[in-house]
Amino acid sequence: MLSKRMVLRKLVMLSNFCRLPRRRKPSRRAAQNQAGLRPFKIVKFFSFTSLVVILLSTLFLSWVISNHARRIMLHQSEAYSLLLAGNLNQQVFRGFVLPTVVRYGEIALSNKEQFSALDRIVKTATHGLKTETVTIYDSRVNVISYSTDPLLIGRMGEGGIEYEKALQGEPNSHLTLSGGFWNLLPGGDGVECRLRTYTPFRQVGSTGAADQLIMGVIEISQDLSEDYAAIIDLQGRIIMASSVVMAVLFLVLRTIVVRGDAIMEERHQERVRLEEKLNHAERLAHLGTMVATVSHEIKSPLGVVRSTAEILEKRIQKVAPGNEHLARIIVDETNRLNNIVLEFLDFARPLDASLHPGDLNKIVGRGVNFLGPQIAEKNIQLDLQLSDDLDLLFLDEEMLYRALLNIMINGIQAMEDGGVLHVQTLVQTDTGNAVVVIGDTGKGMSQEQIEQIFKPFYTDKNRGTGLGLAIAHNIIDHHNGTIEVNSQEGKGSQFSIILPG
Repeated sequence: MLSKRMVLRKLVMLSNFCRLPRRRKPSRRAAQNQAGLRPFKIVKFFSFTSLVVILLSTLFLSWVISNHARRIMLHQSEAYSLLLAGNLNQQVFRGFVLPTVVRYGEIALSNKEQFSALDRIVKTATHGLKTETVTIYDSRVNVISYSTDPLLIGRMGEGGIEYEKALQGEPNSHLTLSGGFWNLLPGGDGVECRLRTYTPFRQVGSTGAADQLIMGVIEISQDLSEDYAAIIDLQGRIIMASSVVMAVLFLVLRTIVVRGDAIMEERHQERVRLEEKLNHAERLAHLGTMVATVSHEIKSPLGVVRSTAEILEKRIQKVAPGNEHLARIIVDETNRLNNIVLEFLDFARPLDASLHPGDLNKIVGRGVNFLGPQIAEKNIQLDLQLSDDLDLLFLDEEMLYRALLNIMINGIQAMEDGGVLHVQTLVQTDTGNAVVVIGDTGKGMSQEQIEQIFKPFYTDKNRGTGLGLAIAHNIIDHHNGTIEVNSQEGKGSQFSIILPG
């Protein structure tokens, strides 16, 4: 048997252990680093960066494609113009130059007959073809000798560099562009694209081959505005399609990232809860060991004190009648201390639930019947509602009875001036779980109190160990159940015990 000094020392150690400070919660940044969220943020950063790079690459690719299409259009139109110019060169020389020289001895387009003959041949050769104007320059002077546009005839110096190159025997083209994508929108001015091709007008030999003698320069002007507008429209469609695809990819990626972020945050929170639960379990394990040791050492002396007080009570009745109540006080207080020690031992004893099919209504009714005298003594009205839809549940009847009894006792103690104790059983329609609702109309609790009530040794009463609700919580946990608490100060509290169906 331990001495009183050793027992007191253990009690001091127990009280100090109960007042151990709670571990500080890690900061959000530290918790995220521990949960691996920083690498996930890096993945998020690279995902959005890749999306921007893909978008810019797509826009650049659409620009390259449209420019390539424009170059192809220019090349094909230029080849077409050169082919047309060659054909026109043959027809003008054979159908106009030779007959005119034979008939008139010289070419003078100021002569209406000669001009009409040339105009007829040119328009016949270009009829139905994509030409806007056909112009012929003199080889000696930079003057327009003939044009399908009468306003151009006789103008000087219109040839420019392209005219000079053609005189040197080098066919060339000049492209004039105006307008862009915005001009195709409703209300825009439209786009313009003209290709002017300059080729030397050569003398044709008897074999049909062009001679080296250059008699002038032929300019063929084509209006390619429709083709240019089609290319710009294609470019706009490519850009719009790329933007839509990128927007869809962005939304999909954002959804994935947000979902992944939520999953990581959920896992982080679950990890924090598990760590807190593990720390709590470790503290309870050490606390249980200490409580069991101290309670065991206190229990034996209490038994001796109670037995001695009972013997002393009997002797006082004989020796000094009327003073036996002093010994009765010792017996009563010893019994109270013994109940506290038993409660300590219940808390420290490892729970080993033996689950068997049981009737929840029967357990609730048993607790209500046991507390009937206390309920009547405190002028409390009982509102008992037991559901007939409850099936048998897998539970440990004795352990669950103790848990429900502790919660009902807590409700009774909260109503010092009477009130209503509401006890109800029901079945959740969406989950099929069984629920026991225990409510009172007592003084209620603040939010801070609600967060503390299931912690060991917490109590706001003058008497009691603060273990009743902690023991009840552990029992419900061993039944894979949960306890929900709703309370308002001055209006009472409600405990909902949810058990899997």
